[in-house]
Amino acid sequence: AGMAGAFLMEIRRGAESAVLVIRYAAAELPSAPVEVSVCADSVVLSSTRLPRCPPQPTGSPWFIFFGLRYLAGFSVQVTGNFTQFWILICFLPSIDLVFTLRESLKPHKNYVFYCQSCGDIVVKDGKFLRVLPLPSENWSDLVEEWCCHPDPFARSTLHPQHGDCFLGDTFFLLNSGNESHLPESPENTRVICKRCKTMLGERVSSDTIKYYVTEVIVQLAEGSFSPTPRSQFVQSMVAQCLLELSSAKSTFRFTVKGDNGKTYILIWLLNSDTLLIESLGSSSSHSVFTLFGDIFMPSSGPVGTWNAVKVLYQPCIKCRNKDLADAWENDMGVHPLKFPSETCLELLLILGLSTTSLPPSLRCMNSFQV
Repeated sequence: AGMAGAFLMEIRRGAESAVLVIRYAAAELPSAPVEVSVCADSVVLSSTRLPRCPPQPTGSPWFIFFGLRYLAGFSVQVTGNFTQFWILICFLPSIDLVFTLRESLKPHKNYVFYCQSCGDIVVKDGKFLRVLPLPSENWSDLVEEWCCHPDPFARSTLHPQHGDCFLGDTFFLLNSGNESHLPESPENTRVICKRCKTMLGERVSSDTIKYYVTEVIVQLAEGSFSPTPRSQFVQSMVAQCLLELSSAKSTFRFTVKGDNGKTYILIWLLNSDTLLIESLGSSSSHSVFTLFGDIFMPSSGPVGTWNAVKVLYQPCIKCRNKDLADAWENDMGVHPLKFPSETCLELLLILGLSTTSLPPSLRCMNSFQV
């Protein structure tokens, strides 16, 4: 009695709708029928009859929820439409924005590339005269559709010269110069960190190296290295890739492939206008499931807010979902994303933990996991 319950709210900005899940462990709920009162600033669960919510002053922010239903054993879920939701958002902590790489890398500035895992310097004082976006990896496959004569680009390569930085969907292409961490053997194309031996990228040609965006942190040379927890960094960079590609190419289905050519995950981007709000409350129910895990610490305050992309996904390891993966492989509407194989497995684990942290009723959609 009198405890502030933990909750999870998923707000869709575009649809101006929300799903609210109030988190209580089964042992905390009374055996008598639970009565729910939705007031202007609270949702109250009680085993005794509740008084009517007091009338609200004219002009005060208030929210109307409908479709209330009790999900036996662990939560009450409220789905509803509401108005003036920006008033709710402005009283909450600031929102984490997805780092946009293409807007932050500028020519004629000095950058340092760090290994994301250990902080070792990979590229020191990288000053680029040109920072240019690359076309999609499968651009050459489409040339036959554009040209009525033999491929004019067949012998052309898009390799950066000294002072160039080319940006791909999931990687940077740099001129290798005299970098000492490159593989000595031409057969070994993997580029690894000298300190922690993490794979950072691969040699594309004798003078070109590819660094994956999930493996390096790029900062201005005058700054100092700012470590980021691995899980947060991978989520942020993958979310950025999904957002940029869906916006630029109207592509919403993706295959996540490793550097070994294997497909690890099928991802379907459901929406990118989601704001997630989570509170651990004062009850012990947060031990049941917590969406943000170690990221949600007491120092974050009583309520945490995050921008999020909502995806449906299917694992493809150990030949799972092979027929669907083959169908997506041959579909021109599906865009491939390539990362180191170890990172693909990390991403699959991150997705799985995110799914299991959700209430059971929100974890699946048709045959896909959420």
